[in-house]
Amino acid sequence: MYKAGGKRLLDFCFSLVAFLVLFPVFLITAILLLINNKGNPFFFQSRPGLNGHVFKIFKFKTMTSTTDSNGVLLPDEQRLTGIGKLVRKLSIDEIPQLLNVVLGDMSLVGPRPLLVEYLELYNSEQSKRHNVRPGITGWAQVNGRNSISWKRKFELDVWYVEYQSFGLDLKILFLTILKVFRPKDISSSTSVTMEKFTGKPE
Repeated sequence: MYKAGGKRLLDFCFSLVAFLVLFPVFLITAILLLINNKGNPFFFQSRPGLNGHVFKIFKFKTMTSTTDSNGVLLPDEQRLTGIGKLVRKLSIDEIPQLLNVVLGDMSLVGPRPLLVEYLELYNSEQSKRHNVRPGITGWAQVNGRNSISWKRKFELDVWYVEYQSFGLDLKILFLTILKVFRPKDISSSTSVTMEKFTGKPE
Protein backbone atom coordinates (compact mmCIF):
# COMPACT_ATOMS: atom_id res chain seq x y z
CA MET A 1 0.00 0.00 0.00
CA TYR A 2 2.82 2.39 0.84
CA LYS A 3 4.62 1.85 -2.46
CA ALA A 4 1.35 1.86 -4.44
CA GLY A 5 0.18 5.31 -3.38
CA GLY A 6 0.80 6.06 0.26
CA LYS A 7 4.34 7.25 -0.33
CA ARG A 8 3.26 9.71 -3.02
CA LEU A 9 0.44 11.09 -0.83
CA LEU A 10 2.77 11.60 2.13
CA ASP A 11 5.40 13.17 -0.16
CA PHE A 12 2.90 15.70 -1.48
CA CYS A 13 1.46 16.68 1.90
CA PHE A 14 4.74 16.86 3.78
CA SER A 15 6.68 18.71 1.06
CA LEU A 16 3.91 21.29 0.62
CA VAL A 17 3.77 22.00 4.37
CA ALA A 18 7.58 21.99 4.64
CA PHE A 19 7.92 24.49 1.79
CA LEU A 20 5.39 26.85 3.40
CA VAL A 21 7.18 26.60 6.76
CA LEU A 22 10.59 27.14 5.16
CA PHE A 23 9.42 29.89 2.81
CA PRO A 24 11.05 32.70 4.89
CA VAL A 25 14.40 30.88 4.62
CA PHE A 26 13.75 30.31 0.91
CA LEU A 27 13.01 34.00 0.34
CA ILE A 28 16.00 35.32 2.33
CA THR A 29 18.37 32.88 0.61
CA ALA A 30 17.02 33.84 -2.82
CA ILE A 31 17.59 37.54 -2.10
CA LEU A 32 21.14 36.98 -0.77
CA LEU A 33 22.09 34.84 -3.78
CA LEU A 34 20.47 37.33 -6.16
CA ILE A 35 22.80 40.00 -4.79
CA ASN A 36 25.85 37.75 -4.49
CA ASN A 37 25.46 36.18 -7.94
CA LYS A 38 24.53 39.50 -9.52
CA GLY A 39 21.69 37.68 -11.21
CA ASN A 40 19.53 34.55 -11.11
CA PRO A 41 19.66 32.86 -7.66
CA PHE A 42 18.19 29.63 -9.04
CA PHE A 43 19.73 26.70 -10.88
CA PHE A 44 17.66 24.61 -13.28
CA GLN A 45 18.96 21.44 -14.89
CA SER A 46 17.52 18.44 -16.70
CA ARG A 47 17.75 15.25 -14.63
CA PRO A 48 16.36 11.73 -15.21
CA GLY A 49 13.63 10.61 -12.84
CA LEU A 50 11.22 7.67 -12.59
CA ASN A 51 11.77 5.27 -15.52
CA GLY A 52 14.38 7.68 -16.89
CA HIS A 53 11.79 10.39 -17.59
CA VAL A 54 13.64 13.73 -17.78
CA PHE A 55 12.47 16.68 -15.69
CA LYS A 56 13.84 20.07 -14.58
CA ILE A 57 15.32 20.06 -11.10
CA PHE A 58 15.13 23.25 -9.00
CA LYS A 59 18.04 24.28 -6.77
CA PHE A 60 19.66 27.40 -5.43
CA LYS A 61 22.64 28.50 -7.52
CA THR A 62 25.66 28.20 -5.24
CA MET A 63 28.32 28.55 -7.95
CA THR A 64 29.01 31.32 -10.44
CA SER A 65 29.19 30.75 -14.20
CA THR A 66 32.75 32.09 -14.47
CA THR A 67 34.74 30.74 -17.41
CA ASP A 68 38.37 30.85 -18.49
CA SER A 69 39.69 32.67 -21.57
CA ASN A 70 38.47 29.80 -23.77
CA GLY A 71 34.93 29.96 -22.44
CA VAL A 72 35.29 26.78 -20.37
CA LEU A 73 33.78 26.77 -16.88
CA LEU A 74 36.36 27.06 -14.11
CA PRO A 75 36.67 24.16 -11.60
CA ASP A 76 33.85 23.90 -9.06
CA GLU A 77 36.04 24.99 -6.15
CA GLN A 78 36.83 28.26 -7.93
CA ARG A 79 33.19 29.00 -8.74
CA LEU A 80 31.71 28.13 -5.34
CA THR A 81 30.92 31.39 -3.53
CA GLY A 82 31.18 32.10 0.20
CA ILE A 83 27.42 32.22 0.58
CA GLY A 84 27.18 29.17 -1.66
CA LYS A 85 29.40 27.18 0.72
CA LEU A 86 27.14 28.04 3.65
CA VAL A 87 23.98 27.26 1.70
CA ARG A 88 25.41 23.87 0.69
CA LYS A 89 26.72 23.11 4.17
CA LEU A 90 23.27 23.65 5.69
CA SER A 91 21.55 21.86 2.75
CA ILE A 92 19.48 24.99 2.11
CA ASP A 93 20.15 24.55 -1.61
CA GLU A 94 17.78 21.57 -1.53
CA ILE A 95 14.72 23.58 -0.38
CA PRO A 96 13.53 24.43 -3.96
CA GLN A 97 13.36 20.69 -4.66
CA LEU A 98 10.35 20.50 -2.37
CA LEU A 99 8.52 21.99 -5.35
CA ASN A 100 9.78 19.10 -7.50
CA VAL A 101 8.24 16.74 -4.94
CA VAL A 102 4.92 18.62 -5.00
CA LEU A 103 4.88 18.37 -8.81
CA GLY A 104 5.53 14.62 -8.65
CA ASP A 105 8.95 14.62 -10.31
CA MET A 106 10.71 13.66 -7.10
CA SER A 107 10.14 12.04 -3.72
CA LEU A 108 11.41 13.10 -0.32
CA VAL A 109 13.42 9.87 -0.18
CA GLY A 110 15.00 8.03 -3.09
CA PRO A 111 18.20 7.82 -5.14
CA ARG A 112 19.55 11.29 -5.90
CA PRO A 113 18.80 12.42 -9.50
CA LEU A 114 22.06 12.47 -11.44
CA LEU A 115 22.98 13.81 -14.88
CA VAL A 116 21.11 12.80 -18.04
CA GLU A 117 24.42 11.95 -19.72
CA TYR A 118 24.94 9.12 -17.22
CA LEU A 119 21.89 7.16 -18.45
CA GLU A 120 23.79 5.46 -21.26
CA LEU A 121 26.65 4.55 -18.92
CA TYR A 122 24.63 2.49 -16.43
CA ASN A 123 24.67 -1.28 -16.48
CA SER A 124 21.41 -3.19 -15.96
CA GLU A 125 21.87 -3.29 -12.17
CA GLN A 126 22.66 0.41 -11.84
CA SER A 127 19.65 1.30 -14.00
CA LYS A 128 17.35 -0.07 -11.28
CA ARG A 129 17.81 3.22 -9.41
CA HIS A 130 15.27 4.64 -11.87
CA ASN A 131 12.56 2.17 -10.82
CA VAL A 132 11.49 4.71 -8.20
CA ARG A 133 11.24 8.49 -8.07
CA PRO A 134 14.53 10.21 -7.24
CA GLY A 135 14.74 11.81 -3.82
CA ILE A 136 15.91 14.95 -2.07
CA THR A 137 17.74 12.60 0.27
CA GLY A 138 18.43 8.91 0.10
CA TRP A 139 20.14 5.84 1.53
CA ALA A 140 23.43 6.74 -0.17
CA GLN A 141 23.24 10.32 1.18
CA VAL A 142 23.06 9.16 4.80
CA ASN A 143 25.77 6.55 4.23
CA GLY A 144 28.59 8.64 2.86
CA ARG A 145 27.08 11.07 0.34
CA ASN A 146 29.92 12.38 -1.87
CA SER A 147 32.73 10.74 0.12
CA ILE A 148 31.95 7.21 -1.15
CA SER A 149 32.77 5.68 -4.53
CA TRP A 150 30.31 5.57 -7.41
CA LYS A 151 30.25 1.76 -7.10
CA ARG A 152 29.21 1.94 -3.46
CA LYS A 153 26.71 4.72 -4.14
CA PHE A 154 24.91 2.64 -6.80
CA GLU A 155 24.90 -0.40 -4.51
CA LEU A 156 23.16 1.65 -1.83
CA ASP A 157 20.69 3.14 -4.34
CA VAL A 158 19.67 -0.26 -5.69
CA TRP A 159 19.41 -1.68 -2.17
CA TYR A 160 16.96 1.11 -1.32
CA VAL A 161 14.86 0.39 -4.42
CA GLU A 162 14.54 -3.25 -3.39
CA TYR A 163 13.84 -2.67 0.31
CA GLN A 164 12.06 0.69 0.47
CA SER A 165 9.40 0.97 3.14
CA PHE A 166 7.72 3.55 5.34
CA GLY A 167 10.00 2.63 8.24
CA LEU A 168 13.15 2.90 6.12
CA ASP A 169 12.06 6.30 4.75
CA LEU A 170 11.48 7.59 8.29
CA LYS A 171 14.95 6.37 9.29
CA ILE A 172 16.55 8.11 6.30
CA LEU A 173 14.71 11.38 7.00
CA PHE A 174 15.80 11.25 10.66
CA LEU A 175 19.44 10.60 9.71
CA THR A 176 19.26 13.39 7.14
CA ILE A 177 18.14 15.89 9.79
CA LEU A 178 21.07 14.82 11.98
CA LYS A 179 23.47 15.38 9.08
CA VAL A 180 22.11 18.91 8.52
CA PHE A 181 23.20 19.79 12.05
CA ARG A 182 26.43 17.80 11.76
CA PRO A 183 27.36 18.32 8.09
CA LYS A 184 30.03 16.13 6.57
CA ASP A 185 30.70 14.15 3.36
CA ILE A 186 29.55 17.17 1.28
CA SER A 187 32.65 16.90 -0.89
CA SER A 188 34.61 14.00 -2.31
CA SER A 189 38.33 13.69 -1.58
CA THR A 190 39.23 15.55 -4.79
CA SER A 191 36.26 17.81 -5.50
CA VAL A 192 33.82 20.16 -3.74
CA THR A 193 31.00 18.09 -5.21
CA MET A 194 31.53 14.63 -6.76
CA GLU A 195 33.76 13.45 -9.58
CA LYS A 196 31.96 12.73 -12.83
CA PHE A 197 30.75 9.19 -13.42
CA THR A 198 32.52 7.58 -16.39
CA GLY A 199 30.96 4.12 -16.32
CA LYS A 200 34.39 2.53 -15.95
CA PRO A 201 35.06 -0.03 -13.20
CA GLU A 202 36.60 1.45 -10.05
